[in-house]
Amino acid sequence: MTVPVRLPNRPLTVAVLGSSGIVGQEILQLLAERQFPIKELRLLCSERSAGQIQRWNGLDLVLQEASGNAFDGVDLVLASANSLVSRRWRQPIKMAGALLVDNSSAFRLENGVPLVVPEVNPRSALSHDGVIANPNCTTILLSLVLFPLATYCPLRRVVVSTYQSVSGAGGRAMGELKRLSRVALDGGTPHSTILPHSLAFNLFLHNSPLQSNSYCEEEMKMVNETRKIMDLPDLRLSATCVRVPVLRAHSEAVNIEFSKHFPVDEARQLLANAPGVELIEDYATNRFPMPADVTGRDLVAVGRIRQDISESNALELWLCGDQIRKGAALNAIQIAELLIMSS
Repeated sequence: MTVPVRLPNRPLTVAVLGSSGIVGQEILQLLAERQFPIKELRLLCSERSAGQIQRWNGLDLVLQEASGNAFDGVDLVLASANSLVSRRWRQPIKMAGALLVDNSSAFRLENGVPLVVPEVNPRSALSHDGVIANPNCTTILLSLVLFPLATYCPLRRVVVSTYQSVSGAGGRAMGELKRLSRVALDGGTPHSTILPHSLAFNLFLHNSPLQSNSYCEEEMKMVNETRKIMDLPDLRLSATCVRVPVLRAHSEAVNIEFSKHFPVDEARQLLANAPGVELIEDYATNRFPMPADVTGRDLVAVGRIRQDISESNALELWLCGDQIRKGAALNAIQIAELLIMSS
């Protein structure tokens, strides 16, 4: 059963679960930057990280091991751990009366759990059963661009290829890319111990598990989550996800077929005015979105919007977004801010 969502419009007791990870660290930075109304902040982590000191907003906070009583008195839990951790603590969080905004894939496709991108489907967040799911990073970036176009003309088919940075695999993978790049430049043979292959001057298909249909898990996340967010259960969507030697920010090449012809100028205007989206297009200098443009920024950059020469009802475009920021941490905080405003 779902119940109306209300986060009290007062300073909150907030717990960050998985606070020592790359997304958890970004959440902490954004909570301070956005002056999120916090009465008390609890940093929850694994046994391995417990006891460490985290400097936050002028305070020295001690990381605590997650436990059953760690959620007592908490209003909001922002979780950025893995699915097993989120499933383990779901019920204790609910029993404590807190709202869980979860960044893992544990609950995204569960019936009754809202899967929310505030710029796209904010009303979905207005009821829940204790959990609101944060979508996959590539899905968030894609939906921000698809939604304004779909309001103008129904979608018939979407084909997307992603170029996903190594930070999507975590901070250790970022460090390994730097190290292995030096090995390769020095004439050595780089060997990865974190990813299945070295990313040094290389790329490979996404390393998530392959499914029975020969798509990988990451690709099917994009398919199923986009359908749920946009309330288009029959949307024809296909994805190919690739890991590339970029430290931060994902990119996507997107082909969108509509139910009728969609003028390029109209698409450009809609995207230029869309919330959370920035248009970067300079055909005179061949200047379009790059990962460097969006690293550490909130907006998703889109450009290279053009008519598909093989299909009169289709457009092609290119987008880049910081998958740690808008693709994870920022989106979770925006969900909480949305619920505070709704109260």
